[in-house]
Amino acid sequence: MIKNIIFDLGNVLIRFDPELFLSRYPVSEKEKEILRNRVFRTVEWAMMDRGVLDEVQAKKHILPELPDRLQSIACDLIDRWEEPLVPVDGMMDLLRELKKNQYKLYLLSNAGLRYHTYWKNVEASQLMDGTMISADVKLLKPDPQIYKLLLKEFALKPEECVFIDDTPINVEGAVYMHMEGIVFNLDVNELRQKLSALGVKISHLE
Repeated sequence: MIKNIIFDLGNVLIRFDPELFLSRYPVSEKEKEILRNRVFRTVEWAMMDRGVLDEVQAKKHILPELPDRLQSIACDLIDRWEEPLVPVDGMMDLLRELKKNQYKLYLLSNAGLRYHTYWKNVEASQLMDGTMISADVKLLKPDPQIYKLLLKEFALKPEECVFIDDTPINVEGAVYMHMEGIVFNLDVNELRQKLSALGVKISHLE
């Protein structure tokens, strides 16, 4: 029986969309491509998520690789990518319903230490029974150790958990640890149906 619902953060609870972030700046499509590849798709970004590199250190590596005109924009993206914070449509209604039905809700996210700055501004934060982020524990999904640590930290039984993430390999990692897993594709109605199929009490299905 499922008792615990574990959520990823980016593109599950809030949008993590470089296009959305880049739309704040007067840059060409070519420049957007450069920023996407040399800011968000870098080893340094992954190292921030692991908690072994902070923003200052990451910028020392990333900025010299960019044209002068884009360096200030890249700096801004690294320092405050989360502006604006955009919730995933329909997710808050689902979270409230799950809480009403007595499910425990948890966060397990690959996120850098800036999480501690913006998490309190995410509406979903008020409904979580526990959170774990990669930078705090120096582990990244889908490493099995991060799932083991989450289960141990909150005294959870894997067979009573379902893990929801937008990245298939992260979901596979949870399944490997004997949890149920759902790949989320920004469709909350589909998520409701998948949860219901696992026996989770869901009152609103379309």
